[in-house]
Amino acid sequence: MNGIVANAAQIFLKGETDFQLYPAIDVRDGRVVRLAQGDYARETRYDSEPLAVAQLYAQQGAQWLHLVDLDAARAGGYTLAPLLREIRATTELKVQTGGGVRSRQDVADILEAGAQRVVIGSLAVRDTQTVLDWIAEFGAERITVALDARQDEEGVWRLPVHGWTETAADTLDDLAQRFAEGGLKHLLSTDIARDGMLSGPNFDLYRHLARIAPGLLVQASGGVREAGDVAMARAVGCAGIVLGRALLEGRFTLPEALAC
Repeated sequence: MNGIVANAAQIFLKGETDFQLYPAIDVRDGRVVRLAQGDYARETRYDSEPLAVAQLYAQQGAQWLHLVDLDAARAGGYTLAPLLREIRATTELKVQTGGGVRSRQDVADILEAGAQRVVIGSLAVRDTQTVLDWIAEFGAERITVALDARQDEEGVWRLPVHGWTETAADTLDDLAQRFAEGGLKHLLSTDIARDGMLSGPNFDLYRHLARIAPGLLVQASGGVREAGDVAMARAVGCAGIVLGRALLEGRFTLPEALAC
């Protein structure tokens, strides 16, 4: 098994895979945290410093990092540029990051600070055309749209915004298809009911997205509990998966995930 893990890590570092792992660091008040189902009142705080966690993931073979500014997701005004610069200066990680992105200048500033991709959530729902314009301007490789969803009683995937505290009129289906037609390449989607709950990802959601917007490279997120979830995400057509609480709590290791 150790040889398999080592070989998987080598392949991943060489970029010889079409499926990416995104270890995640959510930051609130300067600390690594996880929220249960997007609820700021249900926070788990971890002892490790964000930079130290990023460096550990890099040492374990990660190629990408998913970095979230939870303070900015609520209040606007991305605050993690200094941390982002430190991560880029001390590791070879590529970083996709967001939280509180409200303007073109926010996108430009985050890219200037060293991000490979800027993650845009609420604004992508509230002002879709503006985000489509940014995709055209900055390039499809520089933007990840996050359409995080809750399924209602009728089975429709709804889109909460403003730190998942309000619900938009447009549905996930509406916007996934519009963004696909408008040039988006990278879509991250979380079933909020699974987020931080270690209950397993909602693979039906990702099968659904593969059907309605087959051209998008979808990143699964929310509920990952074991390394086998990585293999399943790939099997249902995802292009990557975000690994949060399960990695932080040692339920499996990044090398074990790479081996899948």
